[in-house]
Amino acid sequence: MLQNPLPRFRLIASTGLHRGDRAYQQDQVEIISHERAPGCTMAVVADGMGGKSGGRKAADQVLLTAHQLFERFVPSQDDAAEMLSQLVNEAHLMIKLTAITAEEEPHSTVAAFVVLPTLECVAAHAGDSRVYHYRGAEMLQRTIDHSFVQRLIDEGKISEEAANNHPQSNLLTGCLGTHADPPLAIWRIDRLRPGDTLLACSDGLWHYFTPREIGAIVHALTPREASEMLVSKARQRARGGGDNLSLALVRIEELR
Repeated sequence: MLQNPLPRFRLIASTGLHRGDRAYQQDQVEIISHERAPGCTMAVVADGMGGKSGGRKAADQVLLTAHQLFERFVPSQDDAAEMLSQLVNEAHLMIKLTAITAEEEPHSTVAAFVVLPTLECVAAHAGDSRVYHYRGAEMLQRTIDHSFVQRLIDEGKISEEAANNHPQSNLLTGCLGTHADPPLAIWRIDRLRPGDTLLACSDGLWHYFTPREIGAIVHALTPREASEMLVSKARQRARGGGDNLSLALVRIEELR
């Protein structure tokens, strides 16, 4: 007899993308459903950097690599953490190759997560794009940025609240496409529950919210409405100086 059988569930998802007040859109975002494994979904956010076309090429390369790896991924046999590690490393190498023809050196962040049919979740990131995990309105965890201000926070030199207004808040200590190997941080959620929400987003979005504010929005609204609200409020708070912004939001709902 099965112990603790999995609930019947569905994934409700939405994405958001806005150019902000920049001349070019260099963010990319996508939610991909696995063609052969119902309930298996991958979300990817990439924040490209490097000239009017270099950053977009870098972000495009992250999504292309994600598609290629996810198409070959077999949830019942393959390790999702290993697949996400491949995504970080292979996209990094491909971005370095595109630098040969780019007018500026292209770089990109990545924040990605995979929800498996078992309701396990694996997330990975490099740079300052983030993945958040909420249960209802409460944030259970989020990724830790690979950035200069995060290093200052870790060393106790500034508070988390002061970090957003720091003059070097956009300085990264690692991402994809640099000469150094990319940083790689992976975490697992053993079992998602109905009512849980996963959010991947670029710094152009999370910069304008506290975790509590995000939790209130994703809990109170549908994923589509929450995506629209987050983008709208970020644009208002940017006051004409906003970066590109992107988000991928997935909520787990039980079927009754």
